[in-house]
Parts: sequence; structure tokens; C-alpha cells
Amino acid sequence: MNNAKVGIIMGSKSDLPIMREAAEILTHFQVPFELTIVSAHRTPKLMLDYASSASKRGLKVIIAGAGGAAHLPGMVASITPLPVIGVPIKSSNSIDGWDSLLSIVQMPNGVPVATVAVNGAKNAGILAAQILATSDSALLEKLIDYKETLQKEVEKSIQELTPQ
Repeated sequence: MNNAKVGIIMGSKSDLPIMREAAEILTHFQVPFELTIVSAHRTPKLMLDYASSASKRGLKVIIAGAGGAAHLPGMVASITPLPVIGVPIKSSNSIDGWDSLLSIVQMPNGVPVATVAVNGAKNAGILAAQILATSDSALLEKLIDYKETLQKEVEKSIQELTPQ
């Protein structure tokens, strides 16, 4: 049985180097996920099946990355009741990632997609973990520890800059 809580999907295999960052951070937080390719343009039936079955399969959040026209996050959000986090990807056919960003962030009323920065899959993974942590105290503690680690890293950097 699939115990994934987060679905990580992307429009094509070329998106994997970026989307792998979401998988890596979810692995760090020990959040089970699934990872696959679902193209809004080349496999629309697969996309419909994936999005319409996601909640029944136990997913709680979907992270969808796409470049170029970047319809995948919005189309998935139009089908599923789950929160969708869009990752605009600067791909070979994109206009510096701006087309992808605008395609994802400019959703019509009633079909929200949380959107992270261009190539921001790591932040998408963190946001997915934060959504899950609203009902998982152990995960919440891991996120608190993570934020404290970030703070300590910055404080260490400050100390390295400060003359002795």
C-alpha cells in the first residue's frame, strides 16, 4: 500500500534535477512521497486520473513543477481538492522562467495554486511539510529544529565575518 503523503509531479523528465530538491527535503523530514511525470499537454488523461485520485490514495499535498507554458499545477488544482504547490521551472523552452512563473501564479479565483520561486522546489518541499505539520506534532518539531539550524548557520556566518 502506498503511504505517500505528498505527490511530486513534473511535466517532463528534464524537470527532475529541479524537482529532486523537493524529494530531498521531504526525505530529510521523513515525509513519505511519490515522484512521477505527469504532462498536462502530452498525457492529459494521466493527469486527470492522477489529480482526481490523489486524495483517495492518501495524498495530502501535491507539488507540481512545470516549465514553459506550465499548465500542470493549475490543471491539477482545478481537479483535486488538495493544496497544490506550483514550481515554475526555467526550462529550455522558457523565457527565463517568467512564462512559467506567470502561468502558475496567475490562477483564476476559485483555483488557487501556492507558488514558489522559479526553480524553488526545495521551498515547495518545505511548504508541503509545513502544511502537513499543522496536524503532525512530530513533523512540527522537525521543522522547528530545521529553522533553528538555519538561524545557527547565519549566526556562524556572522561570526566568521566579524574581526577577532
